[in-house]
Amino acid sequence: MIQKVKGTYDVLPSETSKWQALERTIRNVSRIYNYREIRTPMFEQTELFHRGVGEETDIVSKETYDFMDRGNRSNTLRPEGTAPVVRSFIENKLYADKNPVQKLYYMGPMFRYERPQKGRYRQFAQFGAEAFGSDSPMLDAEIIGYAVSVLKALKITDVSVNINSIGEEESKANYKEALINYLAPDISSLCSDCQTRYQKNPLRILDCKVDKDSDVLKNAPKPLDYLTEESKAHFVQVIGYLDSMGIDYKIDKNLVRGLDYYTHTVFEVNANLETLGAQNTICGGGRYNNLVSSLGGPKTPGVGFAFGLERLMFALESINFLGDPDYLHLYLMILGDDLKVEGTRILNRCRLGGLFADMDYLDKSMKAKFKQAEILNARFVAIYGEEEHQAKMINVKDQESGQEVKVPLDQLYNYIVAELMKPAHSCSSCSEDSCDSCGSDECDCDSEEGTCNCGGK
Repeated sequence: MIQKVKGTYDVLPSETSKWQALERTIRNVSRIYNYREIRTPMFEQTELFHRGVGEETDIVSKETYDFMDRGNRSNTLRPEGTAPVVRSFIENKLYADKNPVQKLYYMGPMFRYERPQKGRYRQFAQFGAEAFGSDSPMLDAEIIGYAVSVLKALKITDVSVNINSIGEEESKANYKEALINYLAPDISSLCSDCQTRYQKNPLRILDCKVDKDSDVLKNAPKPLDYLTEESKAHFVQVIGYLDSMGIDYKIDKNLVRGLDYYTHTVFEVNANLETLGAQNTICGGGRYNNLVSSLGGPKTPGVGFAFGLERLMFALESINFLGDPDYLHLYLMILGDDLKVEGTRILNRCRLGGLFADMDYLDKSMKAKFKQAEILNARFVAIYGEEEHQAKMINVKDQESGQEVKVPLDQLYNYIVAELMKPAHSCSSCSEDSCDSCGSDECDCDSEEGTCNCGGK
């Protein structure tokens, strides 16, 4: 038996409703913030990630899926979303669009060769957002608020943000020099990766997972202490905007993020949930004012974030995230081979009208048909046999109320739609559809008895 490749997974029909609900929430929040979707290829020229993400990052040096195509060109399955979006921004000249600030989001599969574990895979889904064209601190705060809002919309209420600034190029250069001088006497005590980074990209040492608790790193110089006045002012304004938005944050002086292209603001969003434990970072991002120009575009500031959706879905297990309900509006039972052509026409009419509908394709018994309707959570069951055919009627049972009626064949769709649009009950005394319509803050409605807070029935 051929099995799936290590580090990949199948999303089965029983789980897709959760993914659809998650994706729809992301799209709805993105629309609220006026971010538009962009879709880029799943593989790009290898050079894009080496130049954009950074030669010495773990992603490029250890984790990319690279391959040569038949034209002897080196390509890479995309390991992250920002570099492809920037490439598209440049290639399609979005910087020349009549809207000077381009706000984009993406969702799709990414690929990294890393050790698979719960919530982390070699093929994984990522949702991210990028905003180009402004270096305003307001945009930094907005992108953080956007990420937090996605979690809030998913009913994750305990959300916090860790934030730092690594400054612009002058600040980063000053800090790099101080860090190199500080680490020189103790670099041999750190892991082999840190020793390599010391020569090529010392800022990455602060992002080390092996030595993160060592005294050497805990006492290392902090990027905030080497900011220019311009970078300090930018960071102070970002914090002020977060305060005005009521976003819970903590300044983390050790936070640098793992990609080379960041400038100024860097941040991580944490979801404090039982399933995540102490490793509760669920989103990361920051500002990158030089990435567009480094990839051949005009000098254009940018800021963005990214979520790993598998990890987000794992987090949602703590709050029993159910996704969309799985149901049918109609389950049609056709009794007799001679009626299948007409029955198919009836079913197709209902489907074209937008009803979720299905039927039995295995010629099961009536008992089995009703059981299948129950399994499929069908609201209405319609029975079409010889008797109904002769009378040009169809028997319809509401599985929710138990009500059973006969309706004209050509009125089946209209009948079901009308029933679906009916309120749960109405009040004959105040003539309102429900107690919510009565305007009361303290509604004592009982949907079974049909009692309204006005005292009527």
